[in-house]
Formats: sequence, structure tokens, C-alpha cells
Amino acid sequence: MEEKASSASLGVRRIFHYYWPHIKKYRFAIGMYFFVYGSAVILSDIIAPFAYKGLIDVIERGADAPLASEQAFYWVIVLGMFIFLYNILYRTGDFLLSYSQSHILKNVTDVAFARLQDHSYTFFTENFSGSLVAKAKRFARAFEILQDESVFTLWFGFLRLGGIFVVLLATMPLLGIFFFGWCVLYVGLIFYFIKKKTPLDLARAAEDSRVTGALSDALANIVSIKAFSAKHREREYFEATTAKEEYARRRAWNFQNTQFLVQTILLGLLEVFGMYFVVRLWLSGEVSAGTVVLVQIYLTGLFGHLFQLGKSFTKMTQALTDASEMVDIFDTELDIPDPVNPEPSRISRGAVAFEHIDFSYGKGEAVFENFSLAVKPGEKIGIVGHSGAGKTTIIKLLLRFIDVDGGAITLDGQDVRHITQDDLRANIAYVPQDPALFHRTLRENIAYGNPGASQEEIVAAAKQARAHTFISRTPLGYETLVGERGVKLSGGERQRVAIARAILKNAPILVLDEATSSLDSESELAIREALDQLMKNKTTIVVAHRLSTVQKMDRIVVIEDGEIVEQGSHQELLLKQGHYYNFWQQQTDGFIE
Repeated sequence: MEEKASSASLGVRRIFHYYWPHIKKYRFAIGMYFFVYGSAVILSDIIAPFAYKGLIDVIERGADAPLASEQAFYWVIVLGMFIFLYNILYRTGDFLLSYSQSHILKNVTDVAFARLQDHSYTFFTENFSGSLVAKAKRFARAFEILQDESVFTLWFGFLRLGGIFVVLLATMPLLGIFFFGWCVLYVGLIFYFIKKKTPLDLARAAEDSRVTGALSDALANIVSIKAFSAKHREREYFEATTAKEEYARRRAWNFQNTQFLVQTILLGLLEVFGMYFVVRLWLSGEVSAGTVVLVQIYLTGLFGHLFQLGKSFTKMTQALTDASEMVDIFDTELDIPDPVNPEPSRISRGAVAFEHIDFSYGKGEAVFENFSLAVKPGEKIGIVGHSGAGKTTIIKLLLRFIDVDGGAITLDGQDVRHITQDDLRANIAYVPQDPALFHRTLRENIAYGNPGASQEEIVAAAKQARAHTFISRTPLGYETLVGERGVKLSGGERQRVAIARAILKNAPILVLDEATSSLDSESELAIREALDQLMKNKTTIVVAHRLSTVQKMDRIVVIEDGEIVEQGSHQELLLKQGHYYNFWQQQTDGFIE
């Protein structure tokens, strides 16, 4: 599903709320580098130019003037001391900044990952994973930009402008007052441009997320693209998406170029007027040549810094725009929340009960109405029915990937909504129809069900799942990387690894959702023997189209249109000659037609 464009406004306080907890942890280092950098700026940009002024004044008087050489060398030594000291201060600030920023970026990235994990299964079905990755990365990158610009542009700029204003006001009051008024006008104009540019930045960020999502979606489905000869069609679709991004980006950039043009004109006028004013004072003998040089140094530095100030505000606005997309996700209410005060889990025996539940996807037609199903501890049931009957929905509800609209689901009498989702799922070993593996080793993927398992336990689980043989044939054995989502393995091999993972988890409740659908008949027979061992002393729920998978279940439940229409053992249901009997007769190669 294509994600919705962000409609968020740039709430600085709202965004800062998510950065502040991490900033607080390093406030001493942050305070120190503001102090050290501030001292360096005042020394290098405000005080050091006075050494140049003193040197120029000595030179203006001529080499024959009394004590000319002593005074000249004095100012050179003073200037050298200033240069050495402020460089030491700048480098100290660099180390302090690197220390705090590196740690904060890690923390911010970790929190973004953790907050994404809190969202439900439905959230991830409605958002491109690639787009979410891009937003998380931009959230961290935005902090880096905001911190750098706050220090190197805003803090440096405040000190430079303040220092220059004080010096000019003390030496040339009229020029100081003009400079102050001009700065107020300049900053006001920058904020006006930023306000007008913000919607353009939001549109640019939204289109960038769409491009990232489209690229991720296409790469994830590259096999389908090739199988359906859709290369040119997908290229046209992607180019149409990037065309919208290009238009949004160009609008934002051209507006920014207009802003820079206006800034350049204003800065040029300031420099020309400032130099004209101070030269007039020099011609009238009111100031020395050194003062002219001092003002020129100030104005030249100001030109570059004030122009950078405008660019900095633009970068910070873009960073806030990027951060706001992730903050929108942070502020999105979780549709499957954990209870505020969760009960301790009391699940041990594995009794499962669906008690008069109602459920529908969104505003669509109801999947279940007043549906009830009870599974005794240790009982093994199979759930069968046509596609769309609600079989997989039962599994999603049990695992709380989705929540019931009415009624309750209980495990050992405890409502699953009263415990944390982690506590719930810790008691369920789940093998899905299409298991996705991590791009990690086979050992790590199998041990995912029990991270503390020994190598012997991992191998034993793999043997029980009939996975050890194919693993042994790989070049690195259990240390073989499986590729993204397990792409280096066949479907049957992936399912064997998933079954080994469930075996190792050893939870009281076992859920198999078409767990043998990708296996050939011979492999299925071998796996079924392993599953028979796995199911011992466990409450087992098996969803299957292939009826051979559920033949030995204690009870088979037939579902049609969200209702139980039949239930009983395999033989009992065949004798009834009802729905199950028809499924059995209609099967071809073990699948319901």
C-alpha cells in the first residue's frame, strides 16, 4: 500500500521532545564544547583582529618611527599567541563534540528502531519497509545537522555578531547602530523565506519517502518483475515517481536560490556601505588605517557568516522536516498497545479459548461474529476451510498481530490483552506459511527461538526438523549465511529451519500455519515425523489446506465464512460426508481446490 504523504507541521518543541532525553545524558560535554568553542570564536574573530589593527597602525607610522620594530614584533608575537590558543580551543571543542554527538546519534537511532518495533503487524503492512528505514535514518541525520548548525552557525554567529556590534558601537556608534538595524532586517527576511519554504520542504520529503519506498518495493519483488517481463513497466512506474520527486525538489531549490539572491544583494550593500563609511572617517583623520583594516576584517567575515546563516536556517528547516516524518510515527497511537499495568503471565498449561469474538478488517465485512472455540491443554486441533474463511485470521488474533473488536481470547483463563505481547508470544512457537529468515548464519536463525541454546541443542533441533543433512552440505555448515529473508535457501529448506527454530523454543503452545506447504511429499513425510515429536505435551493449532497434515489431529475444525460448520476427528468427519468429506474428495496432490 502506498504510504500517505506527511501532513505534519514543523513543531520544533514536538521534535525536540524526542531528542532532549539523549541530550540530557551528555549535557556536561555539550556545555563544555559550547564554552570552549565560544572562547575560541571570541578570541579568533573579535580579539585577534585588534592585533592586526595594532600591527597596521605601526606600519602606517613607518619603519623610522620610534620603537617601530619593537612594537611590530610585539604585535606579531601577540598575534601568534592568539592563533595558537584559539586553535587549541577549536580542536578541544571538536573532540568534545565528537564524543557527545557520536553517542547521541547511536541512542537516537536505537530509539527509532525500538519505537518502530512497538507498532503492530498492520502498521508494517501499510508502510513500505524501505520508506521506514529512510525515515529512521533521516531522523538521526537530522539531529546531527541540527546540532552542527546550532554550534557552528547559530552559536558562532551570535558571538561574532554580538562582539562586532559591541566593538563598532564603542568605536563608531553610528556604524554600530546601522549594523544592528541591518541585522534585524536581514534575520527577519530569512525567517520570512523559511516560513514560505517549509511547505515545499515537506512536499520534497514526502516525495523522497515515496521514491525510497518504490525502490525498496521493486527490489524486494525483483523475481516477480523478471518472471513477468515487467522491467520496462516497472521502470516507467519508477520514473514517474522520481519525476514527482524532481519537481518537488526543484521547486524547493529554486525558492532557496531566490532567497540566496536576496541575501547576496543585502550583504553586498552592507559591505560597500560599511567600507564607504569607514574610509570617509579615515580621510577625515578620525580613524587610523588599522581601524579601516579592522572593519574590513569584520565585514569580510560577516559577509560569509551571514550568508551561511541564511543557508543554515534552510538546512535546519529541512532537517526538521526530515525529523518530523519520524516524529509523526512516534506520535501515532499504537493500534495494538500493551496494557499500562500488565498482569504477570500465568500461561503454563496452554489452554486456548476464543470467547464470543467479533472481528473485521477496518470497516469491511465482518470476518467473525460471536465466534467461539476452545482448545484443551495438550489438545491438537487442525483448522481447515476454503481461502478467506478466516483460518489465518484466527492465528493473527491469537498472536495479537491484530485485536478482536469484541469478546476475548484467553490462555489458561488469562485475557491476552492483560499481559504484554512479549509475554504472550514467549509462550507460542509459531511457524508461518512463508518463514522469513534473517541475513545471518543458519546457526543464528535456528537459535533465534532460544538465544542461549548450545551448539549441541541447535544441531539436535536441526536433526529433528530434518534440516541437518542439507545444512551439512553447505560450505560453512551452520555458519553459512542464508541471504536476505533466506533467499539462498529453497522454500522447503527455509521451512525446515523455521521448524527447527520452533523446536528449540519449546513453548507450551505450537502454531503451524501451512508449515509444510513448501515441502515435497517425501520431505513432508519426514517433517511430519518430526512434528509428531514436537507436538507431544503441547497445545497445537495447525492451519492447513493439505489435509494429510491434519489427519492425526485430535480434532479437526472446519470453518466457513467465519463460522464453525463441522468438527471432529478425521474419520468422524469423513463418515458425516459433509464439508470435510467434500474437501477430501476434491483434493488434488494434497491441496483443496
